[in-house]
Amino acid sequence: MQSRQRSALKRWTMGAASVLLFASAMAIASPSNKWRIQVSSDADSDGVVVFHIAPLKEPAVDVSVAIPKGAGENQIAKLIRDQLRAKLGDNYRIEVDDGEDVLVKKRLGDANFDLTITQKTAKGVRITLDKE
Repeated sequence: MQSRQRSALKRWTMGAASVLLFASAMAIASPSNKWRIQVSSDADSDGVVVFHIAPLKEPAVDVSVAIPKGAGENQIAKLIRDQLRAKLGDNYRIEVDDGEDVLVKKRLGDANFDLTITQKTAKGVRITLDKE
């Protein structure tokens, strides 16, 4: 009998933890109308960066950007810009700023969006996201 109680308590605890994790992830989301992707340092290895674009009340989109070893921050910014444009089309204004930054802006009248990085395997490259 005690084993059943432990098992039930374990299931309840795991379920409660899942709910708290989901709720905290929702609290972290903070959509904006414009984001700045800042690229620092060169790529020490081949890799990929995956961006997750989640507009309010619309389906989210994942954009994968291949980063070659030795690519500099300006080249990486252009790769990110080009891949975002290819995947998102005319839904956003996407441009390189200051050589190593990428600006992603919603179109007038469109929903604000959240931008996160879900994967980064290119070594050496630092990418930070800032709301504008």
